[in-house]
Amino acid sequence: MIIYGKQTIDQEDIESVINILKSDFLTTGPKVYEFEKNFANYVGSKYAVAVSNGTAALHLTCLSLGISEGDEVICTPMTFAASVNCVLYCGATPVFVDVDENGLMDASLIEEKITSKTKAIIPVHYSGLSCNTKLIKGIADKHNLKIIEDGCHALGTEIFEYKIGSCINSDLCIFSFHPVKHITTGEGGMITTNDEELYNKLLKLRTHGITKNAGEFICESQGPWYYEMQDLGYNYRITDIQCALGVSQLKKIDNFLDKRRSIAKKYDNAFKNNKNIDLLKSDNNCLNSYHLYVIKLKDEKTRLQLFNHLKDNQIYCQVHYIPVHLHPYYQKLGFKKGELPNAEDFYNRVISLPMYPNLTDEEVDYVIDKVQNFFKK
Repeated sequence: MIIYGKQTIDQEDIESVINILKSDFLTTGPKVYEFEKNFANYVGSKYAVAVSNGTAALHLTCLSLGISEGDEVICTPMTFAASVNCVLYCGATPVFVDVDENGLMDASLIEEKITSKTKAIIPVHYSGLSCNTKLIKGIADKHNLKIIEDGCHALGTEIFEYKIGSCINSDLCIFSFHPVKHITTGEGGMITTNDEELYNKLLKLRTHGITKNAGEFICESQGPWYYEMQDLGYNYRITDIQCALGVSQLKKIDNFLDKRRSIAKKYDNAFKNNKNIDLLKSDNNCLNSYHLYVIKLKDEKTRLQLFNHLKDNQIYCQVHYIPVHLHPYYQKLGFKKGELPNAEDFYNRVISLPMYPNLTDEEVDYVIDKVQNFFKK
């Protein structure tokens, strides 16, 4: 059985977790800070805040920017629901912008969706491809908007020679460490930023809105045990157990990326002359990290037939994504089928083929063979 994505764990990873289980700190200990520091160094940001999962990261970034009822946030439909749900969590309204041929937010359509209520933009770097961050930053600056990058698919992706997560062209960026992502902590997430004020807000919000820093106290300290809850925060902390795995995994990220790019190159060479398949195309300024390897087919019927054909041959692919506005909950909010035609057409035609570092050459060849044979029938 070959699935579309899974974790790559070795003995070093296992030992790193065992060592923490034998230590004094299982949570809120030194491994959390070590993981944050190493991650920030890797992506090139000043600060990083580790949290319990990518959804928590999205929620906290919206909270840190003060997004609330009456605000609007520009979103993309071609993403997992969490990228938009975070706006609803804060009582604000998501406003969708349609996508381009690669499933990325179409920056040329953003300005027509901006109103006096617009507070932020959440571009999603789909599949490992980057949005045009410079163009989106220019639009945001023109309208005094904030940017939260969703980099869950894009750890290791480079755009204009800097890594996603460096926040060169954004206020904040979030990542997920779910097992199918580039590195894993089981569950877990990270927020990066270069803004010290936002960094301190995030630290407080992930721990119930509580501070133990005497320099931040509103009231007079009552003793060395004293702490204050100053905001309505959440328990979005991550454990040292998870962060030990994260530290170990991050050491291997370049090897993981090399393998993903090697697999993608093999797929590219196999499918580039197949007239039944359209490949996503990287911008010349983008170095793709290939969280997913997505192919586009001519129509919905062909996609279903190929999906079932691969499943019959023990290849378990996936479709990324059902556009968010088509989910029943969002339909109840008033969003309608047909209003984002590019996203809906993209969804109807795509399949994500297996992509993870432990895929063997034989498995990749097998996937290619079964895809090609489908079109020979």
